Amino acid sequence: MAVRRTSSVVAIAAFFFLFCFCSVSHSKQEQSHHPLNKSSSSSSFSLSFPLKSHALPHHKLKPLRSSLTAASAVAVKAPFKYSMVPVVSLPIGTPPQTQDMILDTGSQLSWIQCHDKAKKKSPSADAAGQPSSSTTTFDPSLSSSFSVLPCNHPLCKPRTPDFSLPTSCDQNRLCHYSYFYADGTLAEGNLVREKFTFSRTQITAPLILGCATSSGDDKGILGMNLGRLSFPSQAKVSKFSYCVPARAARYGPSPTGSLYLGDNPNSGTFQYVALMTFFQGQSQRMPNLDPLAYTVPMQGIRIGSRRLSIPPTVFRPDTGGSGQTMIDSGSEFTYLVDEAYDKVREEVVRLVGPRMKKGYVYGGMADMCFDGDAAAIGRSIGDMAFEFEKGAEIVVAKEKVLAEVDGGVHCVAIGRSSMLSAASNIIGNFHQQDLWVEFDLANHRVGFGRADCSRS
Repeated sequence: MAVRRTSSVVAIAAFFFLFCFCSVSHSKQEQSHHPLNKSSSSSSFSLSFPLKSHALPHHKLKPLRSSLTAASAVAVKAPFKYSMVPVVSLPIGTPPQTQDMILDTGSQLSWIQCHDKAKKKSPSADAAGQPSSSTTTFDPSLSSSFSVLPCNHPLCKPRTPDFSLPTSCDQNRLCHYSYFYADGTLAEGNLVREKFTFSRTQITAPLILGCATSSGDDKGILGMNLGRLSFPSQAKVSKFSYCVPARAARYGPSPTGSLYLGDNPNSGTFQYVALMTFFQGQSQRMPNLDPLAYTVPMQGIRIGSRRLSIPPTVFRPDTGGSGQTMIDSGSEFTYLVDEAYDKVREEVVRLVGPRMKKGYVYGGMADMCFDGDAAAIGRSIGDMAFEFEKGAEIVVAKEKVLAEVDGGVHCVAIGRSSMLSAASNIIGNFHQQDLWVEFDLANHRVGFGRADCSRS
């Protein structure tokens, strides 16, 4: 959720409100097979799925945290609504049960709800005409493709390169995992295999998922990072993209954005930035690095027409991994290391300092906050831009610089990383509103394109 993270080997885990930890690995046999079964006569096409918003209560704020061939490329489109986190509803199982999952590019292992936390709705037909249960939780007994991993399975080893905490065998000799959250809550269950059933002709092979029998929330996680157990890695999806719609008015309807798995018809307008890549041995020598995150070489930050005097090295990982800059759909705010945050705050104080709410710190890490006319304050601050190589940039319009946080208070949606005991930069989903973000895994790059996400 944005709010969660599933990597436990890196110190960056402290960033995330629902950062999770588990200990599993993917066998070579699992990696070798091609999970998307497609009709040989099909070319590129899209499927849409309904989405709904998920607002996080303030006490649970997450401080933000394909091998398809050209002839048979698959583009799956799913809309999502935005409140605090992007939530996509996906059909899982046989017959499919629609599950709400938080789209999180900072998580690896996907997991679904498998307990009776909320009342299930009656079965209905999905977009493809197949029976589908629109449920908050997944009922394994209704799916013919569901299976549970025994604790002697290769994926249930005590320790693996990707995770530092061991899995365990439960009383039924099944592989048990636990996600520990920074707020003290826990999500745990069994590792299972299950299919994503997008249509009659687009069904993945069984993927490794977590089946949570106990958790502190009513949504699952769609883990989309670079790990071997992430959804893109297991489903052999070489490209995916999403468009986060602008926030709705406090009492207005939530607009709907989009998630594409596969080709995006809008990609001709995108600006691309090469992803930074890391090797396992390298990351072991860099304790503050998350090697599975989508790391980008940011060059600088601009407010209005002024480029702030921040050395580009502040946005790059140093010898210990500090300074890494990542794109994260699961984090709400953007987070900056002290050297960058101080420069941003200095400029905001120069522009609108007298109007700042003195002594107010939101969530323990954001202190550029205001009472009063947010629109006027935004105009005084101006547009903000995160700059990358070759002229690529993420431009945040002045109307979207401030986030309403509590009781009419508005804050610049940037937090200080050090207040979270972390040492990285994270570009969160607040600063991805009305922006296509494409992760082109085959070409090791990320693309950005302006959009009206509610119409894309």
